[in-house]
Amino acid sequence: MNKARIGIVGGAGYTAGELLRLLVLHPHAEVSWVHSSSQSGRSVAEVHQDLVGETELQFTSALDWEATDALFLCSGHGASAKFMREQAVPDRIKIIDLSQDFRAEDSSHSFVYGLPELQRNRIRQASRVANPGCFATAVQLGLLPLAENHLLNSDVHIHAITGSTGAGQQPTETTHFSWRSSNVSVYKAFRHQHLREIGQSVRQLQPTFARALNFIPVRGNFARGIFASMYLDTTLTTEAAREHYANFYRDAPFVTSVATNPHLKQVVNTNKAVVFVEVIDDKLLVVSTIDNLIKGASGQAIQNLNLMMGWSESAGLNLKASYF
Repeated sequence: MNKARIGIVGGAGYTAGELLRLLVLHPHAEVSWVHSSSQSGRSVAEVHQDLVGETELQFTSALDWEATDALFLCSGHGASAKFMREQAVPDRIKIIDLSQDFRAEDSSHSFVYGLPELQRNRIRQASRVANPGCFATAVQLGLLPLAENHLLNSDVHIHAITGSTGAGQQPTETTHFSWRSSNVSVYKAFRHQHLREIGQSVRQLQPTFARALNFIPVRGNFARGIFASMYLDTTLTTEAAREHYANFYRDAPFVTSVATNPHLKQVVNTNKAVVFVEVIDDKLLVVSTIDNLIKGASGQAIQNLNLMMGWSESAGLNLKASYF
């Protein structure tokens, strides 16, 4: 069987680097070209140095639609919408966008919101998919089983800490090592952009939800991973809550609902999400952990590609955590 030919736009950043790392070993796909205006002509492995010996690809400034069956958009927020306005991408090419530009589902575009655990069947039929945000993925995987059962009946308090790779590859004041090391800080409290897509998905399952999602994002002093803890009022028992989660994720190959409090090392370098719930007095505690670059970005994008192409959902994504 011929492999699907993949094009990548915005190929120099972290998400593109992770896509390439996963796609070079994908059983059904091969990368045809990697676009980067800033790196055109350079070896891909010279920029993404973990690919030394894995690929002979070079960055290009050309867009080769004839050699493309599926396209990943990995440029910054705002760039994907501009790209789609300016480029006549053939309709036959599947597109997965990793920016936030098309995550709000409305009549202005044809992209389907790409959280497989929420709308796997829609993704299978889609030709355009908007990959979810990293925080949004972790938080939604923690809340959606409750929304499906209309159990989000109080304000939800969310505290989530992310690794420095969540801020992208371009160095900034709050990402360089001497600032980030041995340090944590809050940013965009109650106003983070991922709240919009979280609310959209929650209300898809529980349309009457009208309470607050109180979200405190935190910059962590580590490279990758998201650890999200959430709590809300509940009348459930721990056993009943865990049954709801087990039922919701019964057919989800990458989400594991556990009875032991999880930690980041269980998910780093994988497309897994590990979710834990426990009732303490009248509060339901939910913990959700993912790798922000894989399940929170590039791995989920490949999971969406697998669904769109009719392949096994887990193709190319059977990864073990980097525990040590």
